[in-house]
Amino acid sequence: MGVLLFLSFVIAGSEVAFFSLSYKDIQVLKTKRHVPLQRIVQLLENPKKLLTSMLIANSFINICIILIANILIDHLFVFDAAQYPGLEFLVKVVVVTLLLLFFGEILPKVMATQNNIRFAQDFGLIIQTVYFLFSNMSGLMVKYTNLIEKKLAQKNAGSSYSMEELDHAIELTSNEPHKDNEKKILKGIVKFGNISVKQIMKTRLDVHAINETLDFNGVLDSIKEFSYSRFPVYKDDLDTVVGMIHTKDVIPHLTELTSFPWQSLMRPAYFVHEQKMIEDLLKEFQLKRIHFAVVVDEFGGTSGIITLEDILEEIVGDIKDEFDEEESTIKKIDAYHYMVEGKTAIIDLCNYIDLPATTFDSVKGESDTMAGLFLELAGEFPSLQQVVKFQSYSFTVLEIQKNRIHKIQMIITPTIPSTFDHA
Repeated sequence: MGVLLFLSFVIAGSEVAFFSLSYKDIQVLKTKRHVPLQRIVQLLENPKKLLTSMLIANSFINICIILIANILIDHLFVFDAAQYPGLEFLVKVVVVTLLLLFFGEILPKVMATQNNIRFAQDFGLIIQTVYFLFSNMSGLMVKYTNLIEKKLAQKNAGSSYSMEELDHAIELTSNEPHKDNEKKILKGIVKFGNISVKQIMKTRLDVHAINETLDFNGVLDSIKEFSYSRFPVYKDDLDTVVGMIHTKDVIPHLTELTSFPWQSLMRPAYFVHEQKMIEDLLKEFQLKRIHFAVVVDEFGGTSGIITLEDILEEIVGDIKDEFDEEESTIKKIDAYHYMVEGKTAIIDLCNYIDLPATTFDSVKGESDTMAGLFLELAGEFPSLQQVVKFQSYSFTVLEIQKNRIHKIQMIITPTIPSTFDHA
């Protein structure tokens, strides 16, 4: 009985431990030479079969626990069925339920959640044995499950379309060169409803803000240097934004002395959460007639800023006025080689080379920039010339500045279809 409870404990905990490992965790484990850690990687090469083996084994074990508990209770207790009808059944249900809940669910899953890698490492050999014993049965069940899944997918195929399918449909509409801009706008509209503020905002490292203690000449110098129409104003640090100042409000006071109390010109700042969808934010901008918002994270700290122009560019592409300098964070070398700045948004890169917006979703984690994507893939802060790969994409660090990845080279293998070429 004790052995069975232990096995139930191990399998239930391992289910959580193995399948809570992130892509980054697995990439880090692949670099290790320790046998128990390599065992984890090997088992996760076929996750469906592994999970099915665990579930089959745990089902057999739980059935055995129920049968043995039933026999033990019969030997240990004598129930008067005439005087207490149903008591025997109630006792057995309560005892078995408590045993299975505590040793087969609560305790192992709490422990595995607290330290998933350690749990998977300690009990990996047992799980490998379970995988081997039930390999044939689980393989058969996975095969039939896949068949059912395909049947259901075919049945529902006509009722919904993925973004990739819509992108492909747009590509097939026309091959005329003058239609390219229309295609880009249509693709932007398709993707628009699935883009969050965090994906397109200007991060705090690239935000030029004004300290509220600055004198008026300092404010004018900032406006001249950066030529922005709006600036966030902060107190102490950027996490404490107290308002914003509009350049057009400053223009009538250009002749004022340096002691001029420019703070009186400030307008209230509009704050949005980084997970808000830009489709909703656009409606708010229209309703409130504003063009600028400060983006905050879950802790209330400043993540960056977003403007109406940033949102509209997701549909119509880059908007340039007569004062904008030609600047791109992506440089195309040829059809398969690109130079990308670390601050480049992942979604901007996907748009630039005509990749589906979801291309890197499975590995980017919480990151929205190419530097963040590289860190997720590497699992550590990289060194110069370090290379990471994902599917048919290879990324190399070319430049690091102040502990930030500044430039990355992206290489697409030649087997990628030529539709990735940027017009």
